[in-house]
Amino acid sequence: MELPCRLPQDALLKPGALGALLGRLRGMAQAHGDIRTVIVCAFDRRTRMLPFVYADKRMAPAGVRAVGAAMAAAGFDRTRIVLQQWNANFQPSRALLDGAAPDILMISAMNIHTAPAKALIRDACRIPPAHRPLVIAGGPKAIYEPWDLFSCDPSDRWGADVAVTGEEYVLLELLERLLGERRRGEPVRQAFIRGRDKGLFDSVAGLVWRRDADGASPELVDTGVQRLLSDLDELPHPAGAYSMLEPPGRGAGLSSRALPAARVRRYSPLGSLVLTFGCAFSCEYCPIPAYNQRHRRAKSGARVLDEMTRLYREYGIRYFFGTDDNFFNDRDRALEVTDALARAQVGTRALRHTIRWGTEVTVHDTLGMAEHMGTVRKAGVRALWLGVEDMSGVLVRKGQTADRTIEAFKLLTSHGICPMPMMMHHDDQPLVSRKDCRGLINQVRMLRGAGAFGLQILMLTPAAGSSSYERTYESGAAIDSAAGRPVKPHMLDGNYVTASRTDMPWKKQAGMLSAYLYFYNPLRLVAALLRVRRPMYAADVLMQVLGMWGLVKTLRRTLPWLLRLWRGPLSRAKTAPTARVNMVTPWPPHAAQSRPPAPPAHPQRTSRTRTR
Repeated sequence: MELPCRLPQDALLKPGALGALLGRLRGMAQAHGDIRTVIVCAFDRRTRMLPFVYADKRMAPAGVRAVGAAMAAAGFDRTRIVLQQWNANFQPSRALLDGAAPDILMISAMNIHTAPAKALIRDACRIPPAHRPLVIAGGPKAIYEPWDLFSCDPSDRWGADVAVTGEEYVLLELLERLLGERRRGEPVRQAFIRGRDKGLFDSVAGLVWRRDADGASPELVDTGVQRLLSDLDELPHPAGAYSMLEPPGRGAGLSSRALPAARVRRYSPLGSLVLTFGCAFSCEYCPIPAYNQRHRRAKSGARVLDEMTRLYREYGIRYFFGTDDNFFNDRDRALEVTDALARAQVGTRALRHTIRWGTEVTVHDTLGMAEHMGTVRKAGVRALWLGVEDMSGVLVRKGQTADRTIEAFKLLTSHGICPMPMMMHHDDQPLVSRKDCRGLINQVRMLRGAGAFGLQILMLTPAAGSSSYERTYESGAAIDSAAGRPVKPHMLDGNYVTASRTDMPWKKQAGMLSAYLYFYNPLRLVAALLRVRRPMYAADVLMQVLGMWGLVKTLRRTLPWLLRLWRGPLSRAKTAPTARVNMVTPWPPHAAQSRPPAPPAHPQRTSRTRTR
């Protein structure tokens, strides 16, 4: 369900709070110099298909990279970042860092990577308790469904020790309280259990943990909604995290050394950078505005320039993707960033001749930047992913119409920027329409004619944390199983039709594949090769090659599901997945006065008992 917001006067951290916390932690890290930390990015290889099939393995994810950067800035240099994209066989029980088992194991996962995340936690729980690392879960899965990372079955006791449902500050505040409690040489997990039982972490907003240590308790404690960092310039520099990457390999343990700086570019030629958070639009299927508590946050132009140039100099990374929610949404800040990059030089060359990048925007905001698009191009922008969704405006209205979308695409191509539409298929959209542009194929044809280089088509799927999440299940649209095959978390990426009100959802699955085949095919590749004089023809050829490669993987994975949808029978879910245990706050009405006052908690998540 949608996350609630804190009170406006209590939603943001005080300026400088993160920097002060990092300063305190650096002193504590020196005193506890024996702490070893492993950060794992869970990855389900069954999600390798369009539109993520290249970037999923060639770009170190921003989430674990941000956590690694925070650990580096806090002085915890004995940290290793493991990407399951590169290290599929990694097992926490086999991991040795600097010759010893890690003291802290952090596992970050999206919802679609739930299965490997649980497998990692289970493996860690096989380690005898006296030697087990403190297991911290994080990422979108922990933010929206933390309860699913704890087993409440007394006969099958596994689970994280604590889930972080917020950003870097929450994790670092937890570590500060933890190290203040820890005795020299004591296992970190033992110090956590003692501090938890003493109520030491009760006032750290953004945590969930189980009450007991042995897994028998039926209750989870939720300390409420995090406070947000207002100025993203305060975030630790990402360069520190790239020095902690585990080299790709097939082993179950860790290498003796992290990936050398000279080899980072080989395995991660794309760099992920956080530029902005938040979006002014409030689409009911999107959890972004609620997660950001209706705030928009951004980095300054000087900070973005520093990150790009430093990562280029230290690791050779030339291509960047801004992990934005909507970069052009704040016009003034977007202009500040692009102006700074447009004037910058890397050595003796202009930045645009050395560094290239892209990010996500909307049609409406792109047209609002029309007079500044030349500066955007000079800033090194070579591609923009536009949230077109549905040009007819039936699904959502974000200022996009067919005419305005075509205008935005032609504006970008005229300035040498590749427009990359992101579309969302839904029940009310036909595959082909005769008298208007509502049809999916109609819109794909129009976008291709207007200069689209790539294409993303995903089926509207209930997203945890969105306002329409529970309503989708309660309406009977969500599919629980087809021909005996249940819907699994890795199928909730939008490539599979897992929610549809129609009696024949297989037609929607076939429609998406047909649209992809219309856009990516050998004939279009040949046509792209023949248009040598067309601007950006090389980018067109490259996207056709990558698109057809990804489409083969998409067909191989989704065609069996299409056949099951066609054959049936279909079983539909009646309620949204919920916790199987009570979610409670640590401040009951009869609590002692010495307890800190409770921050505004999750009313939806803590005010009632959940049952499945």
